[in-house]
Amino acid sequence: MFKNRKDKFAVLLLDISANLKESVNYFNEFKVQNVSDLKIFADTMRDYEHKADSFVHEMIKQLNHTFITPIDREDLLALTMALDEVVDGLEHCAALREMFNMEKVNEYELNFVEEITAAVHKIDEAINYLADKKLPSIQKATIVIKNHESKCDNLYRQAVKDLYSSDETPVNIMKHKETYENLEDIADACQTVAHVLDQIVMKNA
Repeated sequence: MFKNRKDKFAVLLLDISANLKESVNYFNEFKVQNVSDLKIFADTMRDYEHKADSFVHEMIKQLNHTFITPIDREDLLALTMALDEVVDGLEHCAALREMFNMEKVNEYELNFVEEITAAVHKIDEAINYLADKKLPSIQKATIVIKNHESKCDNLYRQAVKDLYSSDETPVNIMKHKETYENLEDIADACQTVAHVLDQIVMKNA
């Protein structure tokens, strides 16, 4: 495991997680007032995604140049890629909103984002626990992350059911359904992070 907080892999994971947390906070808090705001929203999320990619490239570079790693290199890479998937999903959702000119979001979409934001905050806690070698705390965090994903599963089923029984136009039904699917994918990506963390704990306990 990581010898101290200055371990280059621990620092990289902390940077990746901090960027993810910052990106989801922006995603959650940014208020779209008009169509032009959608471009600002999408462009900013793209910046977060590019920053995440730079961290992924640095992790791969460090793994390729390090003979002995604090935890299995496969696990370090899997965790890095899983975290990156969450940022990618958020960026894609922002791009969808711009493409669809979705100035307003409905209650289901707001609830999805609330659950995802909470899951990401718990992910950030877990990464900090990993850097501090607090393995039991990681397992407690992953349980919470999976609970948020389960809530998103329920949200998705109810949201789609209500969507098809609504009087929305076919175009709006398509827009919202694709958005729901994307948000569900982000929640699944959060759960994947939890699974990788559980695997790391199991191997290093």
